[in-house]
Amino acid sequence: MLKVENLSVHYGVIQAVKDVSFEVNEGEIVSLIGANGAGKTTILRTISGLVSASEGSIRYRDAEITKIQAQKIVADGISQVPEGRHVFTGLTVLENLEMGAFLRSDRAGIQDDLRAVFKRFPRLEERKNQDAATLSGGEQQMLAMGRALMSKPKLLLLDEPSMGLAPIFIQEIFEIIKEIQQQGTTVLLIEQNANMALSIANRGYVLETGNIVLSGTGQELLASEEVKKAYLGG
Repeated sequence: MLKVENLSVHYGVIQAVKDVSFEVNEGEIVSLIGANGAGKTTILRTISGLVSASEGSIRYRDAEITKIQAQKIVADGISQVPEGRHVFTGLTVLENLEMGAFLRSDRAGIQDDLRAVFKRFPRLEERKNQDAATLSGGEQQMLAMGRALMSKPKLLLLDEPSMGLAPIFIQEIFEIIKEIQQQGTTVLLIEQNANMALSIANRGYVLETGNIVLSGTGQELLASEEVKKAYLGG
């Protein structure tokens, strides 16, 4: 579904991503793990069209998207939940969700998907008329995920969904990610909580200072002594 080949990204003279190659097959959860500054967020933002690649290729469903505008990438079926959630404060929960469907014109389908989001996230329905700023961190993460799902993505990009959340919310968010995959959406997950990320991943890649240094199934990486020492406290 997604194939990244020899991707390099620069911010001025600083090279944030160095010749990275990986792929995501349809129906998978694939995790990218690594420390802060490893280049994980830059990779997602480049896939989404928010950052320009210096070199390399990004192909989505056999089409080159490396130089495609961000809104066209969303329309083609890739949606990102950004690090830090970035809900629209000053808008209600319902208005935030409707913003996720901004590029869609199928009114009946939008209403069906809104009902599906409320079924998956009952707390959002309870708070649908509240300003998004009044939600807890965990509820804002649910809102950001629901908003992304309103674009009907085939590929969902998740950037640090557990960041800043209480443990009870972290468990819930990862259960929801598994449900989203089981219902047919492919997921590329960036996460510092390596244990949680790899426990639900079909496959994973380990990034260090802009390079992929390890790859394997989620279970293989969980069992790796190198990963245990660096990321799992073992």
